[in-house]
Amino acid sequence: MGLEYLFFNTALRDRFVTFAAAHDIASTTRMDAIAGFVVELPDTLADAQMACIDAEYALIMDEQMLLAESDAELVSHHAVGIRVTLADGSTRAIRIPPAIARRLFEHFSSDEIHEIASAIAHSVENPVDGPICRKPSNRR
Repeated sequence: MGLEYLFFNTALRDRFVTFAAAHDIASTTRMDAIAGFVVELPDTLADAQMACIDAEYALIMDEQMLLAESDAELVSHHAVGIRVTLADGSTRAIRIPPAIARRLFEHFSSDEIHEIASAIAHSVENPVDGPICRKPSNRR
């Protein structure tokens, strides 16, 4: 599985695909099961390529947000999905309120948000009984 980027606007999707191609990054595009388009990039990108892609995606997401906020029909549907990876390796989309998502995307990259959400999912799947900040046992 590669890195997935979600778009709701065809022109912005095409701009991202063109940007990736200009940086010698192959991509595939498919319709999302719910709405929009998914662009998938290889998960083996070099750090410099990843930084470049993250920066461009952030710019495009800002434009996508402005377009969505100016569309009365879209504004009536408030939903943001973030993919999480579960302990068994499967992925799920979780819904979070748009206001929280906006704050997350202002401070974190999409990969960082995925890591945060996956860590939360892992914690839910593997709960800790008792205090979280307890000292490890030194019994022998």
